[in-house]
Amino acid sequence: MSIILKTTDLTKKYGNKVVVDNLNISIEKGEVFGLLGPNGAGKSTTMNMITGIVKPTLGGVEFMGEDFMKKRKSLMDKLGYIPQELAIHENLKAWENVELFTSLYGIKGSKLKQRIDESLEYVGLLDRRNDFAKTFSGGMKRRLNIACAIGHHPDLLVFDEPTVGIDPQSRNFILDKIKESNRKGATIIYTSHYMEEVEALCTKIAIMDNGKVIATGTSEELKKMVKDDISDITLEEVFLTMTGKKLRDY
Repeated sequence: MSIILKTTDLTKKYGNKVVVDNLNISIEKGEVFGLLGPNGAGKSTTMNMITGIVKPTLGGVEFMGEDFMKKRKSLMDKLGYIPQELAIHENLKAWENVELFTSLYGIKGSKLKQRIDESLEYVGLLDRRNDFAKTFSGGMKRRLNIACAIGHHPDLLVFDEPTVGIDPQSRNFILDKIKESNRKGATIIYTSHYMEEVEALCTKIAIMDNGKVIATGTSEELKKMVKDDISDITLEEVFLTMTGKKLRDY
């Protein structure tokens, strides 16, 4: 597999505080790459640097073989970002939200209309296309958020805790759609506070704490770092052993 995204000594400082510390990760095309860590570990800051929202203090991001900070304008149509905070407009209709974000990538006319309907159908909201976003439940808003990020058909989808605060049915729907997107060829970066989501979705997992990646591998590989017999150890126990923190701490 080819590398779709790579960070080299990626660092972010705010004053004297180091939030992300010399981060080096490589993500292969077609992977579902999970980033697992407690609050304050630097996950969201990492996502913001990877997507170009925040400029690194040091180091860099290589995306599709290019320096992302230098080539960001030409590479943005290859990237879809679903942020932790909802990025939708409450006073716009569902289709208007998707139109707004998809049109930012230069998609127009009949192609734009097609992409709007495709995206809304994909997240199960086509029948609500004319309803205002403010009338949606929390889970439906999360689904609309995803529709707004996929209309331009990105190669890499970055999900920053997309299931926070939603009902189990909507959560399962979103997880199924992430799997479907991956089967259709999208590479996924996924951060979550839910251990079972990361273990179920991700082909590779990085455990991050205090701004650093302290271990990377498949779920089985991470377990073997802690115990030879992995039949009776959970990823949650691996996390506790490596970070000294329980799942409920984040």
